[in-house]
Formats: sequence, structure tokens, C-alpha cells
Amino acid sequence: MAEVLLFHHVLGRTAGMEALAERFRTAGHTVHLPDLFEGRTFTDRETARGYVDEVGFDTLVERGRVVAEDLPRELVYAGVSLGALPAQLLTQTRLGAQAAVLISAAIDPSEFGAPWPRGVPVQVHLKEDDPLMAEGDLDAARSLVELVPDAELYLYPGATHLFTEEGYADHDPAAAEQLVERVISLLARL
Repeated sequence: MAEVLLFHHVLGRTAGMEALAERFRTAGHTVHLPDLFEGRTFTDRETARGYVDEVGFDTLVERGRVVAEDLPRELVYAGVSLGALPAQLLTQTRLGAQAAVLISAAIDPSEFGAPWPRGVPVQVHLKEDDPLMAEGDLDAARSLVELVPDAELYLYPGATHLFTEEGYADHDPAAAEQLVERVISLLARL
């Protein structure tokens, strides 16, 4: 079974993130879901984004790196939206990565100054018409597919962003279920 380090999105370590982590635990995997917001959660993206801007991306990524230091090197790094940033960074820069799962975001692999690790698969899950997808996310996902032999890009129909977040307006149960099945399939291959 795999050990997963799952990073939350801009709303924080919400009940929806806990539910997603629990889906992978139920499949037999160990899942760590650190709180990069030090206990804060948000119900709207605007307020959450204000907190992220105040704290800074670098601080949040550093918090993720510090969490990883206390865990085994052989991890699957996963992240939803904002959480994809530390997940991808650690995949590319920390030895031992087993796989990466990027949900609602992807970063061009050249951004991290380290090559994609040989033999490490990646899955990217995006909504086709997500209005909050940062400029370049889809291009970055396509770059990963071209670069990584075992890369999978899944585009789901619709225009929501946090589609895995149960109880949130963006939640898309069918897409979230498909995503969970695909991730569990990846984890089973490791």
C-alpha cells in the first residue's frame, strides 16, 4: 500500500479534504493531510485568497516541505489546487517520490529547477472549463504528459474548480468519484 502526503486547497483543511483523504485510507493507503493554514479554514475563496496573499506562497510551500521532512522519503505527493504547488515541488526536488497527483492545478516542470524524477508517474485532473484554472495550468499539464512517460491527464467536463470538495458549491460527485477511482488505480500499481 502507498503512503500519500495530500496538500489541501485554498479553503484549508476542510471536511471535504478530510473526506477525500478518507476515501484513499478506506482503500488501504496511509494518507497524511497536513494543515498548512495553522487551523484556519474558509468558506469562500476570496477571503481564503486574502489569507494566502498575506502569508505568502513561499511560506506555505515551506510549511509543506517541513511536514515532508518528518515522513519517509517514499511518498506519493498529492495536492488540490493550491496544494498542487508543494506536491509538485516535492515530487521534483525530494528523493524517493513514488508518484504525483495534481488536482485542479499543474505547474510547468521547469519552474522548480529540477528535472522530473525518472520512473515517477503523474496524474493531472482538471475541469475542462474551470474559470479559476491559472493561466498555463493546462499547458503545464500537457508539458508533463509530453515529458513523463507514465503521465495521465484527465479532463472532466464542467466549469468548477474545487470539484472534489464535498459540501461546496463546486462539488461534482460524478467527477470526484471518477478521480478517486483513477487515483486508487494508480496507487495500486506502485
